[in-house]
Amino acid sequence: MDEKQRYEAGMVVRRSVLGDKHVDRSLERITDFNGEFQEMITRHAWGDIWTRPGLERHTRSLITLAMLIALNRDDELAMHLKAAKSNGVSREEIKELLMHSAIYCGIPAANSAFHLAESVWDELGTESLD
Repeated sequence: MDEKQRYEAGMVVRRSVLGDKHVDRSLERITDFNGEFQEMITRHAWGDIWTRPGLERHTRSLITLAMLIALNRDDELAMHLKAAKSNGVSREEIKELLMHSAIYCGIPAANSAFHLAESVWDELGTESLD
């Protein structure tokens, strides 16, 4: 794929995972300062990585959540918790991921992620992702 095709493929996946509303909001906020960064995210994160055939989106979503917990990146974690449903991730699977992260990332990281997940689900008005 050339750069334009990679961007277009990335945009399809980005919209599918995060939703049109989120992506449109991000695109509306593009400036001269952050425009190249937004293009890079779409081309490389979404166009190079999320389109690879080796893992299903469900698995990529769980991996992404785990890494964001480990890195203590709450803003990105909240975004990917919201997106998890579109990748077929259930609330029970997220609970198990959070329990697992308590051992490998630490109790404080898991505790924070549990609170954030509950806050995200309250914001969405959903009892569960199922």
